[in-house]
This record gives sequence, C-alpha cells and structure tokens, in this order.
Amino acid sequence: MAKGHYFYQDLIIAQRIFENQPLKHVDVGSRIDGFVAHVASYREIEIFDIRPLQANIKNIKFIQADLMNFTNNEFYNYTYSISALHSIEHFGLGRYGDPIDFDGHLKGLNSIYKILKKGGKFYFSVPIGPQRVEFNAHRVFNLTYLLSLFKDKYSIDSFSFVDDKGELNYDVALTDNLVNNNCYCNYGCGIFEMTKL
Repeated sequence: MAKGHYFYQDLIIAQRIFENQPLKHVDVGSRIDGFVAHVASYREIEIFDIRPLQANIKNIKFIQADLMNFTNNEFYNYTYSISALHSIEHFGLGRYGDPIDFDGHLKGLNSIYKILKKGGKFYFSVPIGPQRVEFNAHRVFNLTYLLSLFKDKYSIDSFSFVDDKGELNYDVALTDNLVNNNCYCNYGCGIFEMTKL
C-alpha cells in the first residue's frame, strides 16, 4: 500500500530537489534504498553517514562521517541544499554504531547548520508526537520543541505531516492548535522544508 512516513517523505523531498535543481545536494543518514535512490535516479547526491556503504552506485558519492563529532572545516558552508530524513532521531542512541550521546540530535543538527550555506535549503523529517525516547530505536519530538530549535536559524517554507494512519497532510499551516497538539499524532512524521537565515 502506498502510504506511510517513508513513502511520502521520500517522494515529496525528491520531487522538491528536482524542482529546485541545486548545484549540489548533500544528504545526512537517510535511507539509501528509498530517498537516496530516488534522487540518484536523476542526479548526483553526496551522502554523509556514520554507517559504511560498501556498494559503488552511480550518482552516489559517499563520505563516512559522524555528524555528532564533525570537525572537518572543509565541509562548513559547503552546500545550498541538504536533507536529513528520518535520521536525526537516531543520533546518539547507539543503534547504528554511533556512540551514546544524550545530545546527539542537537550535535547533528548543529553540524548540518554549519554545512549549509546561508540562504540554503534544509529538508528535514522526524517522528512527531509526545516527546520521548523509545529505548535505543529513536526519539519522537514534539513540535514546540522542534520549532524552538529552528528559531533564529531557519525560516519554515513549508510543512507537511504523515498522521498516525499513514496519510499525508500536505503543505499545512502550522497553527498554534496543530503545534500544541503535535498535529494530533502519537507517532507521526513531520516533514519540513526550511531556508537558513
């Protein structure tokens, strides 16, 4: 059945990158067999991921990197287009070979901010709902917390979400009611397109 977090986020963001045609696009930790494959079908994509990638795949340039401990200055102000789809919620939980770090998601977001040039696009998705950590699987973020992280760093160009039934709610206004109630999701997926200020 064609619905759910990954189906919609991968499709929407791959389409947006196609429409925006950035000179370079970098991805941080998204699914190789989903979003990355979509983008690689029509253009080159660079991947930063803590997990090794053994395959040599056309249009995919791989750089193994830990964005919780990212000190490579050559990649600061590196691109006008970056994505992290359903990846930041895993940072610091050890599930993918990364070190345990309670603030892993914050460190990862800070690295992404440094990699992205001013005026660049950040395509971002994470689970949304009541804020929690589900053992070592992932974090779930409430929208108020996420918006506080983006304040003074990004303008939100569009927001979509996949609800608990797996249905897409496309390009919706982030009203106080939706924010305060996490779009009425327990485990939804918030999909953001943002511009770095």
